[in-house]
Amino acid sequence: MLFGLFLSMYLTTLLGNLLIILAVSSDPHLHTPMYFFLSVLSLDDICFISTTVPKMLVKLLSPSRAISCAGCLTQMCLFTIFGCMDAMLLTVMAYDRFVAICHPLNYPLILNPRLCVSLVLLSFFTSVLEGQLHMWMALQMTDFKELEIPSFFCDPSQVLDLSCKHTFTNGIFKYVVATIYGFPPIFGILFSYYKIISSVLRIPSSGGKYKATCGSHLSVVCLFFGTGLGVYFASAVSHSPQGSAVSSVMYTVVTPFLNPFIYSLRNREFKRALSRLYKPGADIRR
Repeated sequence: MLFGLFLSMYLTTLLGNLLIILAVSSDPHLHTPMYFFLSVLSLDDICFISTTVPKMLVKLLSPSRAISCAGCLTQMCLFTIFGCMDAMLLTVMAYDRFVAICHPLNYPLILNPRLCVSLVLLSFFTSVLEGQLHMWMALQMTDFKELEIPSFFCDPSQVLDLSCKHTFTNGIFKYVVATIYGFPPIFGILFSYYKIISSVLRIPSSGGKYKATCGSHLSVVCLFFGTGLGVYFASAVSHSPQGSAVSSVMYTVVTPFLNPFIYSLRNREFKRALSRLYKPGADIRR
């Protein structure tokens, strides 16, 4: 039953995010910074869910639950990179909405193609640095001989918890990394939406125009950051494998699964793009 559930969610996630990438790349109407960042987020979600679910599906069919040290470190590093990339891209998308709503006349000048690519590259290299930090810390503190991880994948927070000799250092490292990589994106998103709400309240007639895209983005932000930071901090203060496993499923499987639905169901431009992709020349009336 679990195998069928996670397999269907994984395939739906791949299909939904691939459709977003295909629609954005093929439709000139969607060649804007917002949809460029959305297509990169979809690609990142494909990589993010692919670091954990395929291995989990294999383990569900296999009597053995073992994973090699190299395999665990690789999975942990890739998971951290793509997870951090997700957070950075959500922050960049919040900045995109801030510029589009608060500075509409300068939007094409501020978010020019060079800046858009630079923001994506900065997000990627920042994420790679965090992945390397986690792997270095795990190698320094953890002995990988016959360890049992209370999760369905090599969760960085769970791997670091296996270090019994360095619990204080482990806790300090978690809080420092969460502070550096967690709070700046959250602060950036909150600041962007503070400015957006202030701007929309001054011009009430413009509120409906951006309600769908901002609402979709906020839904994904709350789901991703709420469960992700919850798992990270909870593992530092308590040891509840069941609670951590449920939260891990939420932000590793459910969030990438829901993203295509959240971003497309209330977006008329994207619906029209999918219609043209399915039937060239077709359109959806307003």
